[in-house]
Amino acid sequence: MAQETRLRFDSNALDIDCAGVVDRIERVLREQVGRKLRRRGAVVGVSGGVDSAVCVSLAVRALGPKRVVGLLMPERDSASDSTTRGRELCEQLGIEYHLEDIAPTLEALGCYRRRDEAIRRIFPEFDATYRSKITVADDLLETDRLNYFNLVVESPSGERQKVRMPLDVYLTVVASTNMKQRTRKLLEYHHAESRNYAVVGTPNRLEYELGFFVRGGDGLADVKPIGHLYKTQVYAVAEYVGVTDAIREQVPCTDTYSLPQTQEEFYFALPFREMDMLLDAFLHDIPAEQAAVAVGLGVEQVERVYRDIVSKRRTAELLHQPALLIEENVRA
Repeated sequence: MAQETRLRFDSNALDIDCAGVVDRIERVLREQVGRKLRRRGAVVGVSGGVDSAVCVSLAVRALGPKRVVGLLMPERDSASDSTTRGRELCEQLGIEYHLEDIAPTLEALGCYRRRDEAIRRIFPEFDATYRSKITVADDLLETDRLNYFNLVVESPSGERQKVRMPLDVYLTVVASTNMKQRTRKLLEYHHAESRNYAVVGTPNRLEYELGFFVRGGDGLADVKPIGHLYKTQVYAVAEYVGVTDAIREQVPCTDTYSLPQTQEEFYFALPFREMDMLLDAFLHDIPAEQAAVAVGLGVEQVERVYRDIVSKRRTAELLHQPALLIEENVRA
């Protein structure tokens, strides 16, 4: 479990030298794109959130604005201000960017229809006038339980209902909405291959380690420049490289469902600052008693989070696993 010995663990454990971190990422990214991947530039999906903002900014610093392309890929459920923030960032960086509305593609694939049919198994009245989202059970710190998910729907009049999702409904809704990430990745690779560019992935360490990504979707990329940085550290780098307040002040969200939905609601069940600290403590074998003092939680609460981390890392391991072969000596 441990990666290296940490002599102390406190509230400053994740502090970084942003100048040094950014300099190293720039140097390695140039090497990876130019020499290892033999690509001329980079394509980045720009969502309007902090992770993609940092990735596209780092790509520009490493490769220059003329060798970076940004893609804005909204769909029916995207927040309108996400596209606005993404466009403003691309213009600020001086890069070429393209708006690709993926809603017609998702409509043709049956993304919305399949999702809505599954929701109607619980709420027969659900239609296009309703809004919805999925939330993870919010009692992680207080009870020992297996993760389960709730479906929240909002009627046109604003009335909200929440029910625990049967497994078949949950799986169908998630499988349907995962089409969004996979469609975006298809477009990223189209734009990249037509230019001999690399695709830049945007997951941070919290997402990478705990499996908060779609296999073949946002989990797929040629290079992932912030995969070693916790979300807290990504925000520090964002400030250092000049990402605007409008982006840095946004609460991390999935921008996948029609109702506003934070990453905490959907997957982590804790604010990212606490999850960052506890994941780092877990990876360095910090006792729950010591981590609890640093984070400001009870020892039993930290132990529950540690168990949840173990579960999520099992999921992540499956998501990261390459395709299995019958004969293992075949070259990957």
